Amino acid sequence: MDNDFEIVVSYLFCIPLVYFFIRTMIKFHSDDLNEKDSGTGYAFITVFGGGLAYYFVFDLIMHSAGKEWNEPIYDYQNHNSISTQFLSALLLILILGIIGLLILLFGFESRLPPLVSIISVASVVLVNILQIVYFIQIVPHATTLYFFIYHIQLLVISASLIRSQVRMQVAAAKEKSMDESRKKYKRRLYALMSKVSRYNLLVFATLIVIIGLLEIIFVLCGQGLDAPIKAFTDTADWTFSQQTPPPPMAYDGHYLCTVAAGGHRKVVKPLRYGTRLGETIVVNRQLCVANAFEDYIKEKLPRFHRFIRGAYDKYGYPVSKHITTPLRADIVYFLMKPLEWAFVVFLYLFDVQPEKRISRQYKYCGK
Repeated sequence: MDNDFEIVVSYLFCIPLVYFFIRTMIKFHSDDLNEKDSGTGYAFITVFGGGLAYYFVFDLIMHSAGKEWNEPIYDYQNHNSISTQFLSALLLILILGIIGLLILLFGFESRLPPLVSIISVASVVLVNILQIVYFIQIVPHATTLYFFIYHIQLLVISASLIRSQVRMQVAAAKEKSMDESRKKYKRRLYALMSKVSRYNLLVFATLIVIIGLLEIIFVLCGQGLDAPIKAFTDTADWTFSQQTPPPPMAYDGHYLCTVAAGGHRKVVKPLRYGTRLGETIVVNRQLCVANAFEDYIKEKLPRFHRFIRGAYDKYGYPVSKHITTPLRADIVYFLMKPLEWAFVVFLYLFDVQPEKRISRQYKYCGK
């Protein structure tokens, strides 16, 4: 039922995405210059607004644990789709592509300087290669059309911008190559750019140069020549993954255990591994405090403890089934904070050694 809800929500996000894309294409192909200018705004919303929605839908659908391939996760979760060790290599390509796309977008139907135009087109081509590879990477778990629609639209918008820029640059080059007032070497340069095939060749040559420069940067930064490839292959659970993950952690419905293991590290602050019911779990302060409180109640008020445990088992398990992403785990963590503080106050009021009781919860017994 939960998966059905997530898919329905993801499809709802497709509606504005498709609307802005259609408006973009209509404006881009209009003969009215004002209409073309307004198309830039629609394209911006489609690409960048759709990108923000992409992040939300990804978190909703993919059940990413936010962990590397060598870290244990629950069997309903997935590891990172990109290796964080080599993420910087892809971010550099992404930044170049975004800059190039913005230049082409806001320079739409205007003549950019030739070198700026060529570098921008090459950067957009490179980032589109990256986005296609990434889509192939996530296909095994892409259970909604949103991802397919967004990647296709990004490709089509990029192609439209490139086509427009090539057409304008070739037309401008033809004019300038015939201008006798220009120096001879400049006329030859513009003559070289006066045909689409030659202009595309220049873009391809620039693309090779950019890739070469990026490779030099990767090596200098210690990433290695194959950093962009390893970003996809040093993963588990995805199309290009070549790593074998450890066995999944046991899932027993304890939602605070789920929070400790599934939330973002900077938020839920995992402390160590522990053992629960013979299985290894991730332990944080909130989990230890809650269990220490239960331990005290069980010791001093066994009847009341049975009531609390019954209520927890009844309502905690249904809650835990919905904690399937780091974001949801973070939200539950914050919602539980006031209760955690109340447990701490209670323990410090009534327990002789509250910190000792807290620290001994879920002691790690090894494998």
